[in-house]
Amino acid sequence: MSGEHASSTISAEVRHVESLLEARGLLEPGEIDTRIDEFAAKGSPANGARIVARAWTDPGFAERLLADANAAIREVGLTMAGGIQEQRLKVVANGVGADGTEEHHVVVCTLCSCYPIALLGPSPTWYKSEAYRSRVVRDPRGVLREFGLVLPDSVAISVWDASAESRYMVLPRRPDGTDGLSEEQLAGLVTRKGLIGTAAV
Repeated sequence: MSGEHASSTISAEVRHVESLLEARGLLEPGEIDTRIDEFAAKGSPANGARIVARAWTDPGFAERLLADANAAIREVGLTMAGGIQEQRLKVVANGVGADGTEEHHVVVCTLCSCYPIALLGPSPTWYKSEAYRSRVVRDPRGVLREFGLVLPDSVAISVWDASAESRYMVLPRRPDGTDGLSEEQLAGLVTRKGLIGTAAV
């Protein structure tokens, strides 16, 4: 079964179940679409930036974020629940790993475009493109270079593949010279590309 055919079959089955629930009065007509639209409207890269800024200024929060991101983001009033089921969030931190190697992380969804909309807003067109989805796995350094992010050969690059159940977000390194900035000012430095890993911050 091709991916496109499987997707259309699943869509038809979901619509059928939705129709049955509406017919029995368990759902208002169009309620699921409304909930999804409301959820997407609340999603913004500013949410991810807030999380990063908190992690940069609060080491305890950063530790909790890396251990259990779903629980930690609730501390700043955010959630990965999309009205139906909470997705698992894993945050991966750029920096020096346990073995002393410099690490950089980048996120992709090789099957479609799974992505933490609640924290990063609607996914960019390039994230959904077949070119990005296939090439970043095979040649992450080359793809990052095309985004303007040139990493030394000494930096290890890890590619994280999102799925329907799990989403990933990158915790960028805090830029040098930002010690005097407030949490709000730090959040203003964080970009959506930084949260995906195609930019340094």
